[in-house]
Amino acid sequence: MQKTRIKTYDRIVQESLTLFNEHGERSITTNHIAAHLGISPGNLYYHFRNKEEIVYQIFLLYRGFITERLAVPQDRAMDVTDLVNYLDTAFEAMWRFRFMFYDLPGLMARNPQLQRDYHQFVHNEMKAILEGHFREFIRLGLLQMALEDIEAVSINIWLVVKFWFAFEQTARPNEPINEASGHRGVRQVLALLKPYVSPEFLPAFQQLLARHLRD
Repeated sequence: MQKTRIKTYDRIVQESLTLFNEHGERSITTNHIAAHLGISPGNLYYHFRNKEEIVYQIFLLYRGFITERLAVPQDRAMDVTDLVNYLDTAFEAMWRFRFMFYDLPGLMARNPQLQRDYHQFVHNEMKAILEGHFREFIRLGLLQMALEDIEAVSINIWLVVKFWFAFEQTARPNEPINEASGHRGVRQVLALLKPYVSPEFLPAFQQLLARHLRD
């Protein structure tokens, strides 16, 4: 019985994410979700009281994905490839959960719990993750950057990542948002970082940049 409940709960969250990404959160109701899953509205309401609770659980998936994939490795030293791998992860997360960033202010206005926890995540957890990465890259000699510049550069990177797909929609209105869009976003962030790359690591950095140019 418990296993069936967990399975249905997870299906609701995962399929809601798919529907929100494809059609937008505002145009999808709980009845749409239930019909898509082939369950009754009552069955859905057994697990979630409203759509806002589903959206909040999707946010928790996003937060978990980011914090797990951006964690500093404990069993080895970081190197220049980690820099691009982290960027790939950031854009992958934005793509997987893209509906959240099409109308984030509206989502938060309708969901006080999401608003509180999202702000806490961005201003505390994400700030600490990004600044920690920069400090480690500086310590290892991968980047040459004054410590007082870390916060401003981190914010610039976060802004590019967060709004990249929205920018792509307006800049390329006749092209679908796809994997190539993410590669262009990575290149944009790498352009922000290039002035800070240490000379000895610049060849490796250029190779990574070329990879995204090819892709």
